[in-house]
Amino acid sequence: MTTGRRLRLMAIGVLALLYPVAWTAPLLRAGVLPFFGMSEISVLSGLSVLWQSDRALALLVALFAVIAPYAKLAGMAWLTLRPAPAVVGRAVHVVGRLAMADVFLVALYVVIAKGVGVGRVETAWGLYLFSFCVLAALALSPLQKQSPD
Repeated sequence: MTTGRRLRLMAIGVLALLYPVAWTAPLLRAGVLPFFGMSEISVLSGLSVLWQSDRALALLVALFAVIAPYAKLAGMAWLTLRPAPAVVGRAVHVVGRLAMADVFLVALYVVIAKGVGVGRVETAWGLYLFSFCVLAALALSPLQKQSPD
C-alpha cells in the first residue's frame, strides 16, 4: 500500500473517531427556542427532543447528521483499499452531499433564530467541529482529482 493510501486511511480513521465527539458536543447555546428548552443543543440531544415531537423529522436529521457521514467514510475507505465499481464512487459522492446538507440546516436555523429575535442563540464549539468533519470528509472525497499514488 502506498503512502498516499495509508495517509488517506488514517485521515478516515480520525474522522470516524471525531464524528461521535461532534454529535455529543454543543452545537448551539440557546436561551429560548420553541422546540428546545435547554441551554446547549447537540446533534444527539436535538434528535432526542425531535423524536418526542416529530419522529419523521428526527429520522431525516439522523440520516443527514449520523448515517450519511459514516456511510461516506465507509465508502471512502472501501474505495481506498480496493478498486470498486464506478457506481460505488457515485454513491459516496451523493451520500457526501447529504452529509453536507446538515451543516447548512444548522446554519440556517441559527440565522432564522437570530433574525426573528426568538431569544439568544450562540454557536458553540461543536458546530465548528462538526463542520470540520464534514468538510474534511469532502476534501478526502475519492471523486476529486488527485495526483497518482
